[in-house]
Amino acid sequence: MDLYMMNCELLATCSALGYLEGETYHKEPDCLESVKDLIRYLRHEDDSRDIRQQLGAAQILQNDLLPIITQHGQDKPLFDACIRLMVNLTQPALLCFGKIPDDPAFRHHFLQVVSYLQAYKEAFANEKVFTVLSETLYNLLQLDWEQRQEEDNLLIERILLLVRNVLHVPADPYEEKNVDDDASVHDKLLWAIHMSGMDDLLKFLASAQSEQQWSMHVLEVISLMFREQTPELLVRAGQVRSAQEKQKDSNELEALRQKELAEKHSRTMQRGTRHSRFRGSYVVQGLKSISEKDVIFHQGLHNFKNYSHDAGKATRRVPKRKQVAQDTKSQRRSVLNVRLFLREFCADFLDNCYNRLMYLVKESLIREHAQQHDETYYLWALSFFMAFNRGNGCKAELVSETLSVRTFHFIEKNITNYYEMMLTDKKEATSWSRRMHLALKAYQELLLTVNEMDRSKDENIRQSASVIKSNIFYLMEYREIFLTLLRKFDEKMQPRSFLQDLVESTHLFLRMLERFCKGRSNLLVQKKKVKRKKQKKKSSSHTENTPEVLEETWTIVSQELRTSGFELSNALTEGVVPFDAASEIPVAEQRTEAMIRIQDALFARTGPEALGLLRAAREVWPEGDVFGSAEVQPEEELELLKQILFAELPSKLATMDEDEEVEELEEEELESVRVSETEFNFLDFIKRFANPSIIRPYLLLLRSYASNTPHTNHCIVRMLHRVAVDLKMDALLFQLSVFYLFNKVLTDPAAAVYKELVTFAKYILNRFFALATRNNKAFIELLFWKNVGAVREMTEGYRKEGEDGMKKVKWTPEEEEELRQLYEEHKDSGVPDIVETLLPLLMNTNRTRRQVVTQMVSMGLVDSVKDLKKEKKGTCIVLWTEDQEQELQMLFEEYKDSDDVLGNILKRLTAKRSRARVVDKILSLGLVSERRDLYKKRRRNAPGKSTGMSEEDFFASVSGAPEENTMDRDEEEDDDLEEDKDDSEEERDVVRPAQGKKGRRRESAVERNVNVGGLSGPVLWLQNCLNRAADDREEDGVSHPMPLVPLTEENEDAMENKSFKRLLHKIGIRPPADEQESFWRIPATMSIYQLRTMASSLNPPEESEVGGEGESESGVELRAQAIRALLLSRQRKRSSADKKSEPLLLFVKTSVKRNRVLDSDDERGTVSLMNSQN
Repeated sequence: MDLYMMNCELLATCSALGYLEGETYHKEPDCLESVKDLIRYLRHEDDSRDIRQQLGAAQILQNDLLPIITQHGQDKPLFDACIRLMVNLTQPALLCFGKIPDDPAFRHHFLQVVSYLQAYKEAFANEKVFTVLSETLYNLLQLDWEQRQEEDNLLIERILLLVRNVLHVPADPYEEKNVDDDASVHDKLLWAIHMSGMDDLLKFLASAQSEQQWSMHVLEVISLMFREQTPELLVRAGQVRSAQEKQKDSNELEALRQKELAEKHSRTMQRGTRHSRFRGSYVVQGLKSISEKDVIFHQGLHNFKNYSHDAGKATRRVPKRKQVAQDTKSQRRSVLNVRLFLREFCADFLDNCYNRLMYLVKESLIREHAQQHDETYYLWALSFFMAFNRGNGCKAELVSETLSVRTFHFIEKNITNYYEMMLTDKKEATSWSRRMHLALKAYQELLLTVNEMDRSKDENIRQSASVIKSNIFYLMEYREIFLTLLRKFDEKMQPRSFLQDLVESTHLFLRMLERFCKGRSNLLVQKKKVKRKKQKKKSSSHTENTPEVLEETWTIVSQELRTSGFELSNALTEGVVPFDAASEIPVAEQRTEAMIRIQDALFARTGPEALGLLRAAREVWPEGDVFGSAEVQPEEELELLKQILFAELPSKLATMDEDEEVEELEEEELESVRVSETEFNFLDFIKRFANPSIIRPYLLLLRSYASNTPHTNHCIVRMLHRVAVDLKMDALLFQLSVFYLFNKVLTDPAAAVYKELVTFAKYILNRFFALATRNNKAFIELLFWKNVGAVREMTEGYRKEGEDGMKKVKWTPEEEEELRQLYEEHKDSGVPDIVETLLPLLMNTNRTRRQVVTQMVSMGLVDSVKDLKKEKKGTCIVLWTEDQEQELQMLFEEYKDSDDVLGNILKRLTAKRSRARVVDKILSLGLVSERRDLYKKRRRNAPGKSTGMSEEDFFASVSGAPEENTMDRDEEEDDDLEEDKDDSEEERDVVRPAQGKKGRRRESAVERNVNVGGLSGPVLWLQNCLNRAADDREEDGVSHPMPLVPLTEENEDAMENKSFKRLLHKIGIRPPADEQESFWRIPATMSIYQLRTMASSLNPPEESEVGGEGESESGVELRAQAIRALLLSRQRKRSSADKKSEPLLLFVKTSVKRNRVLDSDDERGTVSLMNSQN
């Protein structure tokens, strides 16, 4: 951008900054205001970043801002403003534009901004600039927290961001055409950082306890400092090369020389001894041209082996979405002084900073205090510094923070997340693939370090490595991660370097696992089997009561009551309670349920029980004489019972609908993870690699054998050798593309360099030609990839039709015609599964789904079985994009006041998902606080089933109360709804104590069955272990078996005590499984709630609880509850009579929860007394 195109106001502002005269910069009086104006201009720039481009073209940073901070740094307001402006100007172009623009015009602006950033980076490669920044940062860090102001913290952060931005600028490959060991702009910048002392300040920030808030900034700066370096080069910097390294280089050089001589000799042998002016024409017999005649070859015979039908044709352009992913990482060897400085920095960082900084960064990542994708810096630092430590002596104590099973779990979880995002976010698949590669490198480095520890001379280090390996090999997730990555490899998204690291990591893991299995007769590992199932609701049919049945029932019940003279036994008089005292619904609201219980008793034709319930309900709810007046006569009671029998009351099934909806989310999608232990067999594990989808990535990497490292080629050949020789599955490699590759290796002039590969190729070819003498179809089999079944048929013989129960089902012509007609009728009907639609329509109802699908494919009605694949329930969509989250928020705002919020959202979501996943996302977005807020709301004034009579109308008809005005009734219902909301809030607070009480009563039985007298100390130690395990699992979110290690003599003796062992068995502690384990373990399957419940059960029992248990077995409890309920009802009657003359009728909801909420202090006291006696 030219200067004459600069905005006039912007030009005037820049001119008001000052001017540079020689080496001295003269600032203008309004320099500070001009800098603030430039910041304001940048805040309002357009999408093309015009202000940023004009300032870059005018070189404001090089000619004005840098001289201002170096020569006028004592002016603190001006210095702060200049730092703010430079942080804005140097921010990465990717942040300015959001992404690399696709539009050509914006792409030009993007590249222009990048070029200005590269000029800024070159200007910052100045020792004076970093000296000023280092001194300012040092002075700020000298201040204590009490003296440091908010402006000081902002300035510290801006200086770190400025250094980060400058280091982040990419190198210009066209301008910097430097070879290795030459100083680049990045090297000059690193040297300026070193000479100014900025690197020492970074190490101080990483190690100081009072400066832990800058941990993420420091890690980001350090990662950018080592961007073009490799730990192997830094370890060898300044060291004398060993004889082994010299011999290795000489061997590589000799191999290249031999390859060049072989190629030169091959070209010499291709030319004839006599030059021919005419190359001649030859007829190639047996090779047809585009006509029916043989091909005519018009070149020399020495060129015939390179003949192809594609010669001379225009190459087909490969679409962008199908192009192979390219490696973008560039590595170069910096100048020796820079490498020595970086080597010393790495050594000091590992000694003083690594463990603490990685701990702080991990904590911020787990607690989600970091920004998006900041975990990539953690993964890079882990792989880089652990590799440097491994090459610099492998001191395990320097990297102990990241040497744990938790780190393995963290990396494995990120690999899985990156893969899912790579499939979901197609536009950013390349970025997710790079992050996934970074996580894989970290995982590989962890394995390399553990493998190095296993060869240490220190017994403690070898023991630690053995513990880590036993945990890794035990858990299924860590064993199968490489199988999954190989099976899911996609060369269009993942580059060749990723595949190379994956193959080498798999080779290392298998070698460690094989060595670990040797010498162990039986190795137990964890096995998980996940089943997704949907609970089936119990279908209970409600018998329909016809008028004839009701008349017959009433005749029987009335005769029974008249015969007994309306007299009831003592059990029915004293033991009947018409309400549920443990229910969370208040007693005043349980009248409808009592009415339903009376009706059920009448349906069961137990007249005395129904009459006892009616009289008890009259005592509890005397308001309005709903259950009769106090002076009611027996005949009037009989009439009331008849009205209740013939009334249209809601059934218990209907009242339980709400509770079923409460559990509907859990019922819809349940994952039953069956965890078991099984004996591990290494050969069986290797058999899982004998699969074409896993072998293909190895052969894909083998295509570039000439450019692979010798170690990479060894890893490939070793895996193919395991499959072909160890498993005797050599026929799995009988494929034409594999043989083509082997032929390329064998005819390579430098084939002597790849001895291992050549030997293996000859072995496979010999096995194939030996098989071809027995199987005349072997050459046809070369055209196809084969699974294990096809390999067995190819080597052992093909099965005949009808063997092994695979008898072909015959279809008559009439049945085929019927199937064709049915398919033609229903193929356009839009049904989700057409096979399920056709099965019941076939004449032969014995046909299975597989038979119908096979016949449809053989008849040509569909192309393949995949077209008729049964759709699985649920959805494959797991992750949410930003647009989908916004859509969910809009739908929630629109329907949050409706009766069925979740149902309305599910109907209108664009990407269909299960109820459980939508609920989880709504909770994670913070739209609601609890799941119950999303349940369908039940209206309390629901009409009756058939007569349209509401519950209030029924109560009024029974009691003879006059009908109220509809308007007044609605007002009362609104008041009831408000009261119910308050009650529900109180119910939430009461649920936990009630459950805890129930748990205490259950687990006290454990103590009664086990006599642990005299072991109060070990029991207290066991209780602390359970609580600590629960806290660790709640904090980490991961459940691992936790050993109980007794550290005192008393606890060791207790572990040998039979009574104490019985106690451990009772509460679920697992004894040692085999000789590999020495301690009892808390299983990983125990939940946090179970752990804490078991811990609380180990408290010594109180007298009140013991007494309550004994007394609860007698019938006095029920009698006491009934008496107190009657007293409670009379108190309510007196209080309600003072407030209103007419009764307030409340509607009732039922719930399966067994908790109560009290409305007054008196009631709390009454029920607490009842609970104490229980």
